[in-house]
Amino acid sequence: MMRSLSQIWKSLPVLALVAVAWVHAEEEQKSKSKVCANVFCGAGRECAVTEKGEPTCLCIEQCKPHKRPVCGSNGKTYLNHCELHRDACLTGSKIQVDHDGHCKEKKPPSPSASPVVCYQSDRDELRKRIIQWLEAEIIPDGWFSKGSNYSEILDKYFKSYDDGDSGLDSNEFLKFVEQNETAINITTYVNQETNKLLRGLCIDALIELSDENADWKLSFHEFLKCLNPSFNPPEKKCALEDETYEDGAETQVECNRCVCACGNWVCTAMTCEGKNQKGQQPNEDLTEEELARYVQELQKHQETAEKNKKSSTKEI
Repeated sequence: MMRSLSQIWKSLPVLALVAVAWVHAEEEQKSKSKVCANVFCGAGRECAVTEKGEPTCLCIEQCKPHKRPVCGSNGKTYLNHCELHRDACLTGSKIQVDHDGHCKEKKPPSPSASPVVCYQSDRDELRKRIIQWLEAEIIPDGWFSKGSNYSEILDKYFKSYDDGDSGLDSNEFLKFVEQNETAINITTYVNQETNKLLRGLCIDALIELSDENADWKLSFHEFLKCLNPSFNPPEKKCALEDETYEDGAETQVECNRCVCACGNWVCTAMTCEGKNQKGQQPNEDLTEEELARYVQELQKHQETAEKNKKSSTKEI
């Protein structure tokens, strides 16, 4: 019994300290309640008492763990409103409740499709590879035999792929180029079918480069000019509304994207739905026929600009 009393006496100081601390905390709480009685700190903050006994607003230390998910305007899901406002306070940012419940995963907007085009850099790269291939076939004159020069090699290929009308169209030109795998291997796109389309477009761009009578066929003279190593292809620009645009420039026609490539505007032909960027109604969207007409207008602008440029050059 005496031993138990001794233990009780030993624990009395500890109990006394606990009691003092409890009384002190209760007095501090009363003091805080009194000092903060008329203080409004706003969402995510709470009133605290400074060492001088003055009220101040601080970010909430800990929210109650009740579960009521909300989605913030920053796209983040919070356990409850308190957590959202506490985060806004701690980060110093403005976060509002977007809606109750978890945030929905936002998928990045899909970029509007771009037309497949052959840029001047693609055209020039293909031309360079063809010339390198042809130059490698030149055989210098020997002691007892005549070799072959560049013109003779081109003449040989021209006669091989010409169907008899004295002109290489795009299909015949393509068959000629496809004889060399290195020349045609322009891998700008991942998809092989798209690369094949790109190859055909670049063949058209090469034909346009030296097609003097605009019949989309190359006579031997035009064929020779196109692949003449000393010929430096001029940089062509696109024109629109009295402005000229560099290769690779883009413009928008309704929901369709147009790209400047080798001096021509090339556009996609998608059917537009809903309001477009200009706020027009669906019934005001362009049909495929109207879109084609618009592209023709772009080409007319381009032709007019080129004619004006030529005439101004002559005057100079």
